[in-house]
Amino acid sequence: MKDTAKDAGRDAAGAGAGGGRTEPLGVAVVGAGYWGPNLVRNFQSSPEFRLRWLCDLNVDRARQVLGGYSTVQATADYAAVLADPEVKAVAVATPAGTHLDVALAALRAGKHVLVEKPLAATYEDGLRLVNEAEERGLTLMCDHTYCYTPAVARIRDMVRSGELGDIQFVDSVRINLGLVQKDIDVLWDLAPHDLSVLDFILPDNVHPVAVAAHGADPIGAGQSCVAYLTLQLNTGAIAHVHVNWLSPVKVRTTMVGGSKRTLVWDDLNPTQRVAVFDRGVDLTAPQEIGADERRDMLVSYRTGDMVAPALGEKEALRSMVEEFAASIRTGRAPLTDGRAGLQVLDILEAASRSLEFKGAVVGLRTGR
Repeated sequence: MKDTAKDAGRDAAGAGAGGGRTEPLGVAVVGAGYWGPNLVRNFQSSPEFRLRWLCDLNVDRARQVLGGYSTVQATADYAAVLADPEVKAVAVATPAGTHLDVALAALRAGKHVLVEKPLAATYEDGLRLVNEAEERGLTLMCDHTYCYTPAVARIRDMVRSGELGDIQFVDSVRINLGLVQKDIDVLWDLAPHDLSVLDFILPDNVHPVAVAAHGADPIGAGQSCVAYLTLQLNTGAIAHVHVNWLSPVKVRTTMVGGSKRTLVWDDLNPTQRVAVFDRGVDLTAPQEIGADERRDMLVSYRTGDMVAPALGEKEALRSMVEEFAASIRTGRAPLTDGRAGLQVLDILEAASRSLEFKGAVVGLRTGR
């Protein structure tokens, strides 16, 4: 994304992984739990890849995911997967605490790596993966799935083209009933989706610089079940994320306010996921009006049309898999590269520190 990897190293890696070739890339999926089967399905349906292995500590579960007639090998032996010269890429869908060891081993074996969110359990672990991939000229990609939905792709285009004008605010709500996690709080569970989308859509010259977070645990779960996260952007704009495990209703909305237009994304509305409003507030500079008028309000309200752009229908994971293949073959950094994953980890760790200090503002490491 905003800080790409070394192009020369990646170009060499892309050529080595089949740069100009058209045959499918051998890939292995590690983890047959919640997310692994989704990756298996999409790699199997992609002409860009040939799924060779599904690796899981529970081999019976891996076999069940593959089905009785699959020619894909199920194994618990990760070393055997990495020793296969036909495996050019590894997709990691294991618990976050294992991402460092699993992904690092794959990179050191010369494999391109796709990692389910979050990139790692800590920022420092994530940085080790990013550095390893860049030193070896390999693709390291984060599976920030929402970034590959048709809606978010369209939002990114509108924001970056200037269609909305200068970004003034972003407001995201991701709330539902459950699932209360035992090992992480609601910020680490739900906010990565919104934070990855925010990083994906913002122009290169706009980025978060500090965060403040407030949370509550009204049911005694041992970690925050309701949380509010506020990001200060380098332009003076603000971004806000509300996440909640205790809401009786499910809400998935994001509002992006610009100086020209405001966009509303409702992910639960299949007939109108994105709506663009030509409505907002304009401020007249004092020097632009006469002395007799300066006593009047300088604020005026703009009321215009609402437009709902037509969006194509395509599974996000399919687009993500295609982007992974394109990155490997061309040597360019993927849209959601390792540094995009670092940005999310940076914000989450800062938010956790802010929670400890009752909402204190905490600066970010990455000023991309």
